[in-house]
Amino acid sequence: MITGASDDDPSGIATYSQAGAQFGLATLWTAWITFPLMAAIQEMCARVGIVTAQGLAGVIKQHYSRSVLYLVILISFPAIALNIGADITGMGAVAHLLFPPIPTAVFNVFFTGLLMGVIIYFPYETIASVLKWLCLTLLLYLVIPFVTHQDWGLIARSTILPTIHLNKDFASMLVAILGTSISPYLFFWQASMEVENRQANSPAVLVDKRDINTMRTDVNIGMLCSNIVMFFMMLSAGTVLFKAGIHHIDTVDQAAKAYEPLAGEWAYL
Repeated sequence: MITGASDDDPSGIATYSQAGAQFGLATLWTAWITFPLMAAIQEMCARVGIVTAQGLAGVIKQHYSRSVLYLVILISFPAIALNIGADITGMGAVAHLLFPPIPTAVFNVFFTGLLMGVIIYFPYETIASVLKWLCLTLLLYLVIPFVTHQDWGLIARSTILPTIHLNKDFASMLVAILGTSISPYLFFWQASMEVENRQANSPAVLVDKRDINTMRTDVNIGMLCSNIVMFFMMLSAGTVLFKAGIHHIDTVDQAAKAYEPLAGEWAYL
């Protein structure tokens, strides 16, 4: 669930808000397209971790040539680094909204130091016990559409029947939705998390079919939660911002500002 929630990160929130604000309900159908793709690739990575007891990079290093390993790093590192940068910038921008006298750059440095310290000094189990409660904040997006009047028939049709606009902007948005949903860092995270779980529980016991089935259920539930939140993010922006004529959202803090007069102060906070 935490892996799925991490996919709805600040950069993801900004992308999904852009999709809803710019195209209304036209991108809702992508949620049931991305779910099987995410679930399948996350399960593949989880299988690698649970069977080999190694992370994804370690397995590639062991079984493939050095050139393949370097190619994977060359492709993955910029995407992961830029994604982390976008997330930290989004966190800083949102914190600046709450505390305007403090510059965004100060918050960026603060969050970077805080996250590095937490990752270095605390085991994953401790971090996960905190993150699972922070995941609850994402449920807000499931509430926003219900506080405004909705045409649920139109929402159902837009969800079931794909809408395609044959122009560059819509094509770019589809690529952005797929790119922010199926993020490279999730592949490495999923495999490494399975390794940590195995080492913490029963490192000497061979993996059996029950372990695989439990892992598959875990992955499917996490990715389903992620896509449900993604769906409601686009729905919130598509029914609140798009209807209000707000069609251009660049950052997560802009989305928060836009929701305040339309969905109330609590939605903004």
